Amino acid sequence: MTSDSTPAAPATPVQRTVVPSLFPPPGYAHAAVVEAGTRLAFMAGSVPLDPDGNLIGEDDPVGQAHQVIANLDEALRAVGSDLSQVVASTVYVVGDKPEALSRVWDVVRASQLLSERPHTSTLLGVTVLGYPGQLVEITVTAVVPAGPDA
Repeated sequence: MTSDSTPAAPATPVQRTVVPSLFPPPGYAHAAVVEAGTRLAFMAGSVPLDPDGNLIGEDDPVGQAHQVIANLDEALRAVGSDLSQVVASTVYVVGDKPEALSRVWDVVRASQLLSERPHTSTLLGVTVLGYPGQLVEITVTAVVPAGPDA
């Protein structure tokens, strides 16, 4: 989540498209086209761990989703980007019921990850993720805007 003191990244050369002849997606775009020559960041899966490696939100996919998005925002800022620059995401949720996925998707939709500039996104239910007790993981591709020195 961005703070009020953090300047927004400059606009990027991305065309986000919702195809009128297809079923309207719930909060994301069907396609995102990035102009050639644009720097992209391919981020590893963001997980619900604190800086000491402790799991946040045990047995709580909603709490884990909040932590995952906060960690993702931090990682994107470290490479000169932010949540508003994401052009593609995949959200993994441990569960075999649509309700579990929907609760996490509600967090994603309410976050700056999707609410500011909808992009392409896929939501998947999986049986297990990499850390004990982990219920949520998100991986993204984001534009890294050219800075003043570029």
